[in-house]
Amino acid sequence: MNRLERIKGCLLGGAVGDALGAPVEFLEWPAIEAKFGSQGIVDFAPTFGISGVITDNTQMMLFTAEGLLRAYVRGSSRGICHVPSIIHHALLCWLMTQNYAPAILVSRDGWLIEQRELWSCRAPGTTCLTALKATQRLGAVAENNSKGCGALMRVAPCAFFANAFDYAAQSGRLTHGHPTGYLTAGLFADILQRMVREDSLEHAVSESLAKYGQKPGMEEARSLIERVLFFFYEGYKPTPQRIGELGGGWVAEEALAIGLWCALTASSFEDGVITAVNHGGNSDGSGLITGHILGVQYGAAAIPARWYGQLELREVIAQIAEDIERVPRDYCGYGGEFDQLIEQMYPGG
Repeated sequence: MNRLERIKGCLLGGAVGDALGAPVEFLEWPAIEAKFGSQGIVDFAPTFGISGVITDNTQMMLFTAEGLLRAYVRGSSRGICHVPSIIHHALLCWLMTQNYAPAILVSRDGWLIEQRELWSCRAPGTTCLTALKATQRLGAVAENNSKGCGALMRVAPCAFFANAFDYAAQSGRLTHGHPTGYLTAGLFADILQRMVREDSLEHAVSESLAKYGQKPGMEEARSLIERVLFFFYEGYKPTPQRIGELGGGWVAEEALAIGLWCALTASSFEDGVITAVNHGGNSDGSGLITGHILGVQYGAAAIPARWYGQLELREVIAQIAEDIERVPRDYCGYGGEFDQLIEQMYPGG
């Protein structure tokens, strides 16, 4: 499988999981079972008045990708740039789509912000909104102690750039000040990057923990992921009840652990994502994480046609994936070359 297929699988797969889980995000498992049957939700259902819509998770993931691409243009044309600051600018563009005016001047150039479907409020997270509204300087870290899952949900595109862990953790810190909140985001991006290089998920998790698991602030994430690895080795499969015992997935370490467990035990993309969204917690977040992981593993072709055909903004997501593939895989913030089309779509300022 080529690299572009893995990138498309990752970004589209995450969006599919997000869209599948969105209708049941705030429902307990008994309510999901009563409404959709013993298997739970297995197909897109209307939410925000439409089937197949993405939430704020995927919206912010797309703007993070745009920030990385703008940083590539800026770093290549000017020699160097501070990548988290450019991602910050992109996230403030997302803030504008949610009908808030940033406290600092933000340019509205580039093509992504012109996609009218993105100008929809899909239950955006309070922590992200509050931190971005308070921004006084690009690159400034959030002044809160949140370890909510909002940073984790948007960092998958960092996996396709050389400094995946650092870019994800640093950009996570723009909105989430607790080390668990932003370091877990870094770990997730590193795991995905290892899988792009054709590591198995199990090996990628083990290697990522070996490299980053002892960092101060990683204790909560490491502990819960090691617990999930134990469940996997012992043959314990995730059920709505077992996921509930692990946690709701509203905080970063729980969200990543649930997503990893569902992906590790999945027999297919479809099986893993359905398992991930059917529990009484953060269903769209769990679906997104599992979808990102299994999308990298199996590629975009593994996404069921009934989901892909209804997915909101699928062409935009695929375009972002193709643009990411055009960036040299060893790019780390400076140097490099780009063509004029990339510069027009992602002006580096």
